[in-house]
Amino acid sequence: MNTNKALYDVPQVKNFKELIENSVKLYGNEPAFKLRNSDGSLYDINYISFKEDIYALGAAITDLGWLGKQVAIMGLNSYNWVMTYLAVQIGGGCTVPIDKELYFEDINTILEVSETDIFFLDTKAYKKIIEHKNELSHEITFVVLDAKEPSDDFMMFSDVLERGRTLVTAGSECVATYSAIDADPNKMSVLSFTSGTSGLTKGVMLTQGNICFAVTSNCSVAKCGPGDQYLSVCPCHHTMEMTEGILIPLYTGCCIAFNDSLLHLMKNLQEIKPTIFVCVPLMMEKFWLKIMSAVSEKKGGKLKLTFGKLVAEATNAVGINMNDRIFEEITKNFGGRLRLFVVGGAAVPPQPVKDFKTFGVDSYIGYGMTECAPLIACNHDALFTTDSVGKPIPGVDVKIINEDSNGIGEICVKGPNVMLGYYKDEALTKETIDEFGYLHTGDLGSMDSEGILRIHGRIKNVIVTKNGKNIYPEELEYHLNNNPLVAESMVVGFENEEEDDTIVEAKIFPDFDAIKKKYQEKGKDVPTGIELEKLFDDMIKELNKKLPNYKNIKKVTLRDNEFIKTTTMKIKRYANMDNEKE
Repeated sequence: MNTNKALYDVPQVKNFKELIENSVKLYGNEPAFKLRNSDGSLYDINYISFKEDIYALGAAITDLGWLGKQVAIMGLNSYNWVMTYLAVQIGGGCTVPIDKELYFEDINTILEVSETDIFFLDTKAYKKIIEHKNELSHEITFVVLDAKEPSDDFMMFSDVLERGRTLVTAGSECVATYSAIDADPNKMSVLSFTSGTSGLTKGVMLTQGNICFAVTSNCSVAKCGPGDQYLSVCPCHHTMEMTEGILIPLYTGCCIAFNDSLLHLMKNLQEIKPTIFVCVPLMMEKFWLKIMSAVSEKKGGKLKLTFGKLVAEATNAVGINMNDRIFEEITKNFGGRLRLFVVGGAAVPPQPVKDFKTFGVDSYIGYGMTECAPLIACNHDALFTTDSVGKPIPGVDVKIINEDSNGIGEICVKGPNVMLGYYKDEALTKETIDEFGYLHTGDLGSMDSEGILRIHGRIKNVIVTKNGKNIYPEELEYHLNNNPLVAESMVVGFENEEEDDTIVEAKIFPDFDAIKKKYQEKGKDVPTGIELEKLFDDMIKELNKKLPNYKNIKKVTLRDNEFIKTTTMKIKRYANMDNEKE
């Protein structure tokens, strides 16, 4: 049962036109974006100017005959990417966000299935496509988001935008036509093709109503606003980033900056000084590991950190928060103003969450899926947990069905955030959304008496032993990944006919740097071959002592390469069954 209630009254908006107009009314002169000039300097674009740019682009889209059409977008996060996403949908069209990391064959399939013939993309993405121009399923009109030189093969985004500005200045009928549109909030406006851990690609049909509900419901339990600075890092084609990292800050009057690249992330953090950072768990963990490594290398570092934590806990207990001063040296790595991590996409280890809380940075762990626009549950301003994804967001009903003896069953979701269905796949839609409107997530979870939701893994990943016991791979992976010598792990099960038993296997990618460092500190040679295998065999034996017999890991396979992952850094199980894959 959903027991989460709104903490704040927030303006309700039904579509993106209302969202932008509401923000202009409330925050008109506040900075909406912090962008970079060609010389590297930074400048702001306020909400009024942002709306003017959207409507100028909308006038051009109208003039070009693209109004109401499906438009693909692909490339690095940028102001032009966001402007296109909103301008198309405010005009009643549908955006088809595409993962820039996909191979041409997958991109071509998406363009063909979605019947999209207008494609906004950046230079790098365009080069990937144009190499296979003759293989495209149909004729495509390209608009290159960051093009500096004209070409007969594509349109320059800057020219399209300038065309719109000219139409606005001239008082063109196109401007009035576009401005008069009030997009249907219940019509498909985002067609998102998911590439998940199972390898199946499905076209998720979302509406502006779905997404606006997720935005307003989230903001009713987690406050942000003018003065808050976001740094956009996760790819915009992903629904989590678009909702949590772009639309929520725009709805609440925050400012958004775009990360130049992961190589420049630490530099950008220093430069932008974000207050809120949306990320996947792996990125948060890497930040934490980097801090822990730096502390351990510094003389007396561990002692100072331990002492600092004790002081912080003591002062917090009497209502005095001195964390920012106590841990100033740590927090300045993030620009010195960071107050909140928004984390979703996979399981989050509790220790980094606890430590960042001590450092003065909260972590709101959430749970969602593209099919729910994407938010289902979250921690928030009145709820902080380290081992759960919080409570369902206000207005969403979550129930657990087919529970086992431990109260673990499938998570089902009902609410205004639930998608229309899967594109051109009525059978799969009926299989996923039942007759009562509940979406069956395929995720395993449990909910306590307070309505707090915990995730236990995917139904398809569950290992069922010969005697009917359920083993959740994610639980074992959590224990494995807690070991500093393990970089990544994946647990699978297979039937051993000779022993007539289920064998639990751990596939492990070792943290070779950590192993090397550990052995060098002890004055030993780095283990290789048989010694390395024995190191991990011993580690598994110690872990097995803490587990019930039926959960014992009986086989260990070491990998030389990282696991293949999705763009949200989830391991693709189907693609990693062959240990030789890179």
